[in-house]
Amino acid sequence: MSKLPKSTAAIAGAIGSAAIAAALLYAGKRKQKSDRNKPHQPGPIPSGEAPETD
Repeated sequence: MSKLPKSTAAIAGAIGSAAIAAALLYAGKRKQKSDRNKPHQPGPIPSGEAPETD
């Protein structure tokens, strides 16, 4: 068993949890930023005509 006091283990666990949370938030922001740079497909043509007639 470890000889660390319980409070030290709790602090270490809290720091580790905060680091994981920060990493997940950072990864989520990077994904959102990369999604904005992708070209978007336009929706269907409202009039129902073929696009070549425009």
